[in-house]
Amino acid sequence: MAPFRGLNRRMAENGHLLNGYCAIPDAFSAELYARQGFDVITLDLQHGLIGYDAAVAMLQAITAVDVLPLVRIPWLDPAIIMKALDAGALGVTCPMVNTAADAERLVQYCKYPPMGQRSLGPVRAATAYGEDYAAHANRELSVIAMIETAEAVANIESILDVPGLDGVYIGPGDLSLSLNRKPQLEEFDTEVDAAIDRVLKGCIKKGLIAGIFAPGPEQAWRMVTRGFRFVTLSTDARALAFQAKSWVEKFRLLSREPSRVTGASGLKG
Repeated sequence: MAPFRGLNRRMAENGHLLNGYCAIPDAFSAELYARQGFDVITLDLQHGLIGYDAAVAMLQAITAVDVLPLVRIPWLDPAIIMKALDAGALGVTCPMVNTAADAERLVQYCKYPPMGQRSLGPVRAATAYGEDYAAHANRELSVIAMIETAEAVANIESILDVPGLDGVYIGPGDLSLSLNRKPQLEEFDTEVDAAIDRVLKGCIKKGLIAGIFAPGPEQAWRMVTRGFRFVTLSTDARALAFQAKSWVEKFRLLSREPSRVTGASGLKG
């Protein structure tokens, strides 16, 4: 049986959590990624290539490892939210939450009555986490709203006041576009950085989780030292492409300058 420990309990144990996104629709790649030391693996049903059938198999692979499985849903849609949770995700990240009303609906769709309106029928989740899953789900499942627009930043205080919301996750690329800036993922200009700071300070004040994407380990650690407690390092697709390109480029360099190879004998075949 998989460990039924949600985001908040794991956060209390570790102080911060490192997240990796899966965009490739394959259970084996999800298992490989989950075994690389991440605290959390999020299946990206918004921008990734993952459909529901693939997501179920990937959640099965991830829960074989003591890594927290989350799902980024495509939109604020109760059907996909409930199906993702029934399939065994221990929380959802929802894009484009712009108002307190959006956040209230998100919480309602994630929680069983009396806290919400989620329908009962967690066939796979109960199989993975135990027959008493429904009795603990409201406490263990995390609800994370993505803050990606100028409207959301303007409404951040009322969004963070919504009961049942565990935290927010900043999408810096979309937030930059909404503020009429070029997409920014690493070095933020003054206006984008001010918006990020407002959201972060609001979360710290309310004792809620603040998350953000970071394109590399140095940037991820800077975000943690800044106060973010949930940091996404990479997607599986980006990690695969980055590592493969690095290897190929190094091989091409060595092929042009074979003397760089340690221990090269210079013998001809």
